[in-house]
Amino acid sequence: MSRQNFYQATQQRKRDAVDEALVLVLVNQVRALHPRMGTRKLRHVLEGEFAEAGIQIGRDRLFDLLRKAERLVEPGAGRPRTTQWDPSLPAFPNRLKDIVLSRPHEGWVSDLTYVRTQAGFGYLWLIMDAYSRKVVGWYVAARPDAAGAIRALRMALATLPKGARPVHHSDRGCQYASHDYVACLEAHGLPISMTQVWHCYENAKAERLNGILKQEYWVGGSFATLAEAEKAIAQAIWLYNNRRPHLALNFRTPAEVHEHVA
Repeated sequence: MSRQNFYQATQQRKRDAVDEALVLVLVNQVRALHPRMGTRKLRHVLEGEFAEAGIQIGRDRLFDLLRKAERLVEPGAGRPRTTQWDPSLPAFPNRLKDIVLSRPHEGWVSDLTYVRTQAGFGYLWLIMDAYSRKVVGWYVAARPDAAGAIRALRMALATLPKGARPVHHSDRGCQYASHDYVACLEAHGLPISMTQVWHCYENAKAERLNGILKQEYWVGGSFATLAEAEKAIAQAIWLYNNRRPHLALNFRTPAEVHEHVA
């Protein structure tokens, strides 16, 4: 190898090392907001910044770099399907989308999510006031059946002031459409609303609540027992309701808005 070729090769290795270091910095910045974004999506998202920095890196090289740095996304554990639609059960239109909320007790959003334990999956039922964002009803169960949904609903109903009739909104899961659940709503005079097609958009507030509890309060972790999970969830919900400022509420807490808005 000539002196010139040796010098050029040395400079290229140094340049590659600098490029790879910058790539990892940029990947870490994206992953801080999107912890499980895959390599192909990362390359697409960072394409403009790579070009601006003069970095040329293909898909395979990016995979190799992230593998060497132990930054590839590990496959997630299996998770249960929580939304199951039964065409034999009643369905209702999305009534909540046409309502402009002006105070608490006008609309509720509800959802079911899973909780991991060493013995298997548990299930968390949530009901949130759509205006104040306060969790007004919840229940942790070993099975995803309508009995748990009704327990959360009864907790929420107990918080209602006299005469309040919030629209109850949910996805089209068979638990929410079950005859027992619908009968409980109708017995208390609550209008029923359900998503139509785009579940994640039509029930976005409830989905966001799930994400906050799992990501910010570690409800998405694994617990030794369901009882341990329930204890942690109770604390997480209390902190969320009473101590977490909410951007959409002008940095007030859900409990503050729920209890003090006329």
